[in-house]
Amino acid sequence: MTESDAQSAAPTDQLQLPESVVTPRSRISMVWLIPLVALLVGGWLAYKTYSEQGPTIHISFKSAGGLQAGKTKVRFKDVEIGTVTEIRVHDDLQSVLVKAELVPESESYLTERTRFWVERPRVTAGRVSGLETLLSGAYIAIDPVTDGKLVREFIGLEEPPLFTTSEQGTQFVLHSASLGSLTVGSPIYHRSIPVGQVTSYELDEAGERVNIGIFIAAPYDRLVLTNTRFWNASGLDFKLNTEGIQVDTQSLLSIFVGGIAFDNKGLLESRGKPAPAKQRFPLYLSQSEAFEQVYQEKERYLMYFDGSVRGLERGSPVMVRGIRIGKVLDVQLKFSTKSFEFSIPVLVEIEPGRIELSGDRSELLDTNVLARLVREGLRGQLKSGSLLTGQLFIDLDLYPDAAAAALVSEGDYQVIPTLPAPIDAIFNKVDEFLNRLLALPLDAISEELQTTLKGASAITNSAELQRAIAELAVLLRQIRETVSGVDKGVLPELTATLQEAQTTLKQVGGVVSENSTLYAELNRMVRELSSAARSIRDMADYLERHPEALLKGKP
Repeated sequence: MTESDAQSAAPTDQLQLPESVVTPRSRISMVWLIPLVALLVGGWLAYKTYSEQGPTIHISFKSAGGLQAGKTKVRFKDVEIGTVTEIRVHDDLQSVLVKAELVPESESYLTERTRFWVERPRVTAGRVSGLETLLSGAYIAIDPVTDGKLVREFIGLEEPPLFTTSEQGTQFVLHSASLGSLTVGSPIYHRSIPVGQVTSYELDEAGERVNIGIFIAAPYDRLVLTNTRFWNASGLDFKLNTEGIQVDTQSLLSIFVGGIAFDNKGLLESRGKPAPAKQRFPLYLSQSEAFEQVYQEKERYLMYFDGSVRGLERGSPVMVRGIRIGKVLDVQLKFSTKSFEFSIPVLVEIEPGRIELSGDRSELLDTNVLARLVREGLRGQLKSGSLLTGQLFIDLDLYPDAAAAALVSEGDYQVIPTLPAPIDAIFNKVDEFLNRLLALPLDAISEELQTTLKGASAITNSAELQRAIAELAVLLRQIRETVSGVDKGVLPELTATLQEAQTTLKQVGGVVSENSTLYAELNRMVRELSSAARSIRDMADYLERHPEALLKGKP
């Protein structure tokens, strides 16, 4: 560098030049904003998806018939609230496990009381349901309940419930000796109006009775009182009385699938209070049995019958002049090895409360009073209750002319004497009549009649009678000649009298002749008497062999 150049540059170094501002560069590039925004959006979408996702539940069914993962819906009142996402066999191999995702709003009513079932076409004796699924396919229905503990696992119902928890009403329990024709879904009637149905049935712990669960819908459930009577209304109820045959049924449906009816009409006791839920009631066999007054006081007696007791069975009534006072509890057949005879003891139960007394009711049960009644002629007798069915009942009444008897005891029971049944009495009288008839000397009587007729014939044909008639005619002619000179006014009358006498004699001769009607009738009567004697003998022999012919006739 030259000196001149250095001199020219010196003033330039003394000038103040502007300084540049250095801005530090950002460490994050704008390029990174794109994935950051994508991450935020993805997170937001994930959160939204998670927040909008409903609960996942597992339902156990015995089979998965009609269900398809990804297609089968969960519905409540025909509104879709979820979808089946997975179906697999349970680890125990006894059921299938269905996984379903529901809408978030369903969270609050997934409690332990909530019920699920598969809605598919079902046709039973008393109910048709699920026909709409023939086109849309099966779906899972829900009966939600908000009260209870929240759960995620459920055991599905195999059959749709007969009523949902939203339906107002009350459940009761009936107990009976047998179920009869009742089944789940059988209707319940109140004065022929359907008000409920049978929901379940099971044997009790002892296995002796059947417990039947029923549901009565509101507002009819308030009609069930603590003393309400329920009875089996299945089929037809036939009654035969003085007005003819009466046929009663609650409905056509109850004839085929059974039914139950209840009522309070006819109760003499005071009106009961509304029955609480789950109260137990007895189920009677019929309406008449349901409203039959129940008596707590009962006495048991024995009766022995010698004749046939066909038609007498447990439950047959014991009556006094047409009024029921008890029933038959048992009928047995005993054989004595000492006397080598059969006997039929019948155990009866008498309800003294059915008999109105002017004094103390306990007097009727007093042994001395009963013994006096027996001495006065109290007897039991089998009588026919129906000619069509042949059923018998025991009639208790006083028979003053009955043979003397006394009240005796056998074991724990007192024995009331009995009389033969009316049909047995008829057979006894017929046997007695036939024995008397056979004891008559019919042959001797017939022979005497024949002898008498022969004697009458001999008299009418005798020469003495003919000669007497001829002499009488001669006498009449002489009398006519003698009185020929009598007054003309008397002669005609006398002539007429003689003519009548002659006519009478001729008639007598005609009557007693061999060709007369009297003679023929007498002979015919003798023959008919002989034939009647033979017929009576034959009839007596036949009745001894077939006594039942008196009622049924000769086959």
